[in-house]
Amino acid sequence: MAIVVAAFFIIIILFIVSIIRLYLIIGNVSNYKPESKGRIPVLVVAGSGGHTTEMLRLMESLSAAFSPRLYVLADTDRMSEDKVRAFERSNESFNSDPQYAIHRIPRSREVHQSWSSSVISTLNALRYSVPLVFRLRPDMVLCNGPGTCVPLCMAGLLLGVVGMKKVLIVYVESVCRVETMSLTGRILYHMADYFFVQWASLKDRYPKSIFLGRIV
Repeated sequence: MAIVVAAFFIIIILFIVSIIRLYLIIGNVSNYKPESKGRIPVLVVAGSGGHTTEMLRLMESLSAAFSPRLYVLADTDRMSEDKVRAFERSNESFNSDPQYAIHRIPRSREVHQSWSSSVISTLNALRYSVPLVFRLRPDMVLCNGPGTCVPLCMAGLLLGVVGMKKVLIVYVESVCRVETMSLTGRILYHMADYFFVQWASLKDRYPKSIFLGRIV
């Protein structure tokens, strides 16, 4: 059974890689430039617990030019919505442009969930992510590690594959990752246009990453 689960998981990874390759063939994402309309719609993936805290710290440095701010949470995450709303109310730089929205999709993987069932739940999350991203059409997807961001980033890449819009994928690895990358990071390392790590030791192991020190 374990071998079957591992093989199925590998198939999913290969599917992701195939999407990436097709996307890179169709258009060079490194030459991406946001639309010149003054404001940049950003899809922000908030995870539970520390992921949400880190993401909101990162958002503090963003100006109101990032608008609307489209937060996406897992449907079982009961705490992050309150944190996001409190953050939006308290951040003075957003007061002049309070345009934000909160959306929910199924969680890709719960804590301690088995790998076999997480494959199914990830595919289910992808089923909800694709229509959501195609409807919102953000210029950028910003994420920092929760498994929920994988199907959302895949949906962003698909938006470019079908020629509707190129979406910039920006990933910031969690500050708690010092020596090893998270599973989400290892997947999105091959997807993201900009992949940030917060420890020099990770930069040494993943040369395509960008090290700017601690940014959250």
